Amino acid sequence: MTITTGAAPPPTHNKPLMLARGFLTGGVTGAFLAAVVVGVVIENVPLIVGGVCLLAVYVLIRYLAGMPRRAREAAIPPHLALAMIESLEAVEGETSDVPVKFDLTVAPDDAPAYRVAFTQDINLADLPDYRPRRILVVQYPPDRPLKVRIVKRPTPEWEERAASARLDSAPGPARMSDPLEGCGATLVGFLGLLLGAALVVLLFRADLFPQNDAGTGTGTARPSVSSSSTTSTTVVSSATGTVTLGSGQSFLDEGRLGRSVAALAKGEDKQRALTVVVQERLLTVVFIAPTGTQAASRLDLDSLPYDRVPALVKEATTTLGVGSPRTWQLTANRLTGRVALRVSVTGSEGTAYLEADGQGKVVRRASAGG
Repeated sequence: MTITTGAAPPPTHNKPLMLARGFLTGGVTGAFLAAVVVGVVIENVPLIVGGVCLLAVYVLIRYLAGMPRRAREAAIPPHLALAMIESLEAVEGETSDVPVKFDLTVAPDDAPAYRVAFTQDINLADLPDYRPRRILVVQYPPDRPLKVRIVKRPTPEWEERAASARLDSAPGPARMSDPLEGCGATLVGFLGLLLGAALVVLLFRADLFPQNDAGTGTGTARPSVSSSSTTSTTVVSSATGTVTLGSGQSFLDEGRLGRSVAALAKGEDKQRALTVVVQERLLTVVFIAPTGTQAASRLDLDSLPYDRVPALVKEATTTLGVGSPRTWQLTANRLTGRVALRVSVTGSEGTAYLEADGQGKVVRRASAGG
């Protein structure tokens, strides 16, 4: 039995949907990669975790969105058709099953024949049975004729049809079983990747590229070298970093103090602090030269209990006998070998203070006039 074939394109795909999905995939991938890189650079663990969660949620949504289609395909029996091997190429593998690239002419009973290329694993022992011009039985989903798979053990009826059939080659180049949408899809996906990454960098540009916004009232400044002079000799012994907040802002606001200190100190600077002084809207960090002071006096800025500072200031201003406090100041250092925090309050009744350890636990109180 000879079957004459004629070329016909397989059903087209929803190209706008594929492009939109490619753009979204590129955007999520770009945001994930940028979140990981930016998070590592600025040492922001929540950002890294957020990027990973974004990617995981997107993959889950894609999986759940594809469940109805997969269920429909599983419920509908695949179409069977005869096919002829135009060419094949085995790819070297490390197991008994090797991937083989097939170029087939597929001849459905109710549609024109077409060419398709795909890859399928074939056992080494069965590989000699696959040769050009051999007639095979293939199957594919009714709505996806390019998703062709070879039926290795067809029913006796189809096996008999394959043995007696003769097919003519379908003209034209083979279409891939998993078609790409060409340069358009690649360009759209790459554009999404760039926009996703740019969005993350834009949102965290202040942490990536800290600037000295002197005069704006809300800026942060990198440490600047200061000098002390005795007679005519100038000795550069320390560096001072300051942050000044604008009106209506306070270092007692949740998380602001820790973020401001982190903006002043990067990398090795965190291990070179000598003293931290905090007032309502002014933060000062004094850094020491790498060889200027013994390591025992150096203050690790990451070890300070920033979340305890508002509670310590509240306790100092309300329980130490200063009825109308005008100013408060927190000083943190390690001059005695241990981290010590001192909160002093000044009012009309005089000055009072309390002292706390490195965990923010109060160890001493001195009331006003005491």
